[in-house]
Amino acid sequence: MPSPNIWFHPDVYELENRSVDPDQRIETAMRDIFDWSGRDVLDVGCGSGFHLPRWAHDAGSVTGVEPHPGLVAIARRRTSHTTGVAVLQGSAQHLPLPDASIDLVQARWAYFFGPGCEPGLRELERVVRRGGVCFVVDHDATRSTFGSWFRSDRPDIDPVTVERFWSMHGWTRRPVDIRWCFASRGELESVVRIEFSADQSARILAEQAGLEVDHAVNLWWRHF
Repeated sequence: MPSPNIWFHPDVYELENRSVDPDQRIETAMRDIFDWSGRDVLDVGCGSGFHLPRWAHDAGSVTGVEPHPGLVAIARRRTSHTTGVAVLQGSAQHLPLPDASIDLVQARWAYFFGPGCEPGLRELERVVRRGGVCFVVDHDATRSTFGSWFRSDRPDIDPVTVERFWSMHGWTRRPVDIRWCFASRGELESVVRIEFSADQSARILAEQAGLEVDHAVNLWWRHF
């Protein structure tokens, strides 16, 4: 399934990556659950590889998997001088990795939105070692300013159904409050326009006066 933001607007998505969660509260919550120092880490749907150098700072090895060939090329250039990082073309449904080769998996706003991602979950069962952990970062559409925007723009994604799906599959939810923080109005406007429909973007930008947006996320995690 094509990603409507990063696949078609990688330069703007780079602005979004820099603006989302500047306090790194998501990474702090992850590390509180599982310390990946010296471990083998997989980023599923790594996009342009924005997070790969962060993982590589103290992981034993880092692998990014991304289906879009253009983004694979960007991620490889980004990490070409970073030791212990590999970027592979592939999908969540068909991870190009051996069995039991990974200790930690991240899927951040990439493929995993609840019902329909069962093939990807089966691949996690295959590639994650016993004792490993997987993290899925997803929007919490039940709260926050961003959540209200997302809920209005995507009424087809029912947050109750999504939460029920993950719970039934044995995952635990940790709510995390983060923020978007932009350097300029132009950056905010460009990111909003790749994340939401034209009508919804117009409504958001007419109402949003500042450069900071509160954003609630769900950090879903599971031990294997």
